[in-house]
Amino acid sequence: MQAKRLLPLLALLLLCACAPSGEPETPPEGLTLAATTYPVYLFAQELTQDIPELTVTLVVNEQLSCMHDYSLSITDMKVLEGADAVLLSGAGLEDSMAHALEAARRPQIDAAQGIELLCSDHDHDHAHQDGDHGEAEATDPHIWLDPRRACQMLDNLAQGLGELAPEHAARLSANASAAQEKIRSRYAQLKAQLFPLALRDLITFHDGFSYFAEAFDLHILRAIEEEAGSEASALEVRDILNLIDTHHLPAVFTEVHGADATAALIAREAQIQTVPLDLLMSRRDSSLSGVELYLHVLSANVTAIQEAYPSCAVSPNNPTAASPSQDAPAPVSSASKD
Repeated sequence: MQAKRLLPLLALLLLCACAPSGEPETPPEGLTLAATTYPVYLFAQELTQDIPELTVTLVVNEQLSCMHDYSLSITDMKVLEGADAVLLSGAGLEDSMAHALEAARRPQIDAAQGIELLCSDHDHDHAHQDGDHGEAEATDPHIWLDPRRACQMLDNLAQGLGELAPEHAARLSANASAAQEKIRSRYAQLKAQLFPLALRDLITFHDGFSYFAEAFDLHILRAIEEEAGSEASALEVRDILNLIDTHHLPAVFTEVHGADATAALIAREAQIQTVPLDLLMSRRDSSLSGVELYLHVLSANVTAIQEAYPSCAVSPNNPTAASPSQDAPAPVSSASKD
């Protein structure tokens, strides 16, 4: 009889245990997005700033100026494996991690989709893409250094993320538009800041500044891709010194995390200065984030060039000094990436 009395009580306890509570058993899961490069991380951070369901992580946290020969660490691989999708800078920048990306088997969003690329030529003006050389030339993947192309990257990322998370597509598109407006406004100001320069020729000790030069009406006389242990030859040093003398250059430009032994040697010989420019390839401690940090670095590069040429002024004999345009950057037409 006692056992019979316990049966209804046990049944009641089981029903209470199985009954749904007022809270869901597990919170709704969001998406983790792995950005391969720091610029893409900043742009994705801007796009998702008010969407808590989308979390952006950075794959490569090393201080570097070039990813051509970069090998992913175990930590980097874990970031890829823990992501729901991978955001690529594209344009060949991630070629060194192609096998790892394939092994990760995650959806990929290419920020460089449809963006016109410039040739990466160490010895000549990067803005030429005539195809005269008989063989296919490598392209420069540092597209974000042109604010107009940065706006296209934001469009590509917003569209890809909107397809991945359609419930957030409208917010992603609105965030992209707001970010593009910030970039366009600052771009016009920065072009005006460099407009008075009569001297617009640069020698850079990295081959990643072609888009920056094109965007700001600058001309790269020579780009030297230098790595530690493979400095320029004596003949190359002599040629560079001749260029400095011929064009009356007051400075040569390095990359903040790049090798600069040859640049320092040339600066001593020519009695000029070396000035670092930033490719924005590496994470940094900053109170800024997203597009604000991107524009801060872009502004620092413009100011560095302006201060390196303090004696320059507007000259009627300077045909390369285009007037600063207040127009919004036009979309860049698509071109083959081969």
